Amino acid sequence: MRTPVTGSTGDDIASSRVTGQDGDVDFAFVSGNPALDLAGTVGSRRDAPVDTLTEPADLERWVAECEELPDRVTADAETFASALELREAIYRLALDRVHGRAFNRSSLRTVNDTATWPVLAIKLSDAGLRMSGDLRATLSHIARSAITLLADPGACLKECGRADCTRIYLDRSRGARRTWCGMEECGNRVKAAAYRARRRAGR
Repeated sequence: MRTPVTGSTGDDIASSRVTGQDGDVDFAFVSGNPALDLAGTVGSRRDAPVDTLTEPADLERWVAECEELPDRVTADAETFASALELREAIYRLALDRVHGRAFNRSSLRTVNDTATWPVLAIKLSDAGLRMSGDLRATLSHIARSAITLLADPGACLKECGRADCTRIYLDRSRGARRTWCGMEECGNRVKAAAYRARRRAGR
């Protein structure tokens, strides 16, 4: 049973093109944290949610494309369902943080429980840090990343300023002046729409 996608009551982009169940989709890694990037695999949550993780193979590709996770994992139906449950829990908690309200208790349990699963193995080489492990360990790593982020009082979490985007991101810009989750995906769209509106008004 798939975990239902929750709706929202809420600058450079790096994306990789992958082939999902319904054709080509983009996985964007712009949120500054793998947990937030996982939550961002559902777009436009307020009006017409678009889920880019429609089957286990999509999740395998997403993990492979995320630079902070292992190069390869295998997802079965059970772990895929767990990943979607974790994704929705992270999104709810991040949105709670953005709006300054108490964390959802059910979502807290999901994230905290997942964080107790086996952890990824790490190895240092001349090429840098390499992680390895199965999908359960990967989900544990994502849950731990979410906990570290959400427990940090100094972390500035924001919801994208584009009306149709509900992605939550970590703003590390000077003065916390970042407005959009990604310039290519959302910033340029907003600027182009504003330009067209000015053109129409000037006619």
